[in-house]
Amino acid sequence: MSSLLHEELSECIIGAAMKALNALRPGLDEKIYERALALELIKQGRRIDQQKQFPVFYDGVHVGTLIPDLIVDDIVFADAKVVSGFSDTHIAQLLGYLSITDLRLALLLNFKRAKLGWRRVVR
Repeated sequence: MSSLLHEELSECIIGAAMKALNALRPGLDEKIYERALALELIKQGRRIDQQKQFPVFYDGVHVGTLIPDLIVDDIVFADAKVVSGFSDTHIAQLLGYLSITDLRLALLLNFKRAKLGWRRVVR
């Protein structure tokens, strides 16, 4: 038996991303895929926070604002990319997002090619 963190929701998000990519095809801007993914997840009854803002503090001083693409059901980040491949920078960025928000799972979704690329990032 599998024990992946938020496995059912992860499968739902990945499936919705595949559906959006199959409909739109590769070659578009990240924000188009992000919006299509959000619409598909809403159609499936999921709660979506798109571009939710999180204040970031260092030593008690506000130093910036974190704005992730999508948060699904208040527990999983979904980050749409159109890149040749995921890099350590993409992983580090999502680990930072997870740390600041106290969430534990993020999904990187790559819409660059006809076959969706994806990667789970767990804190």
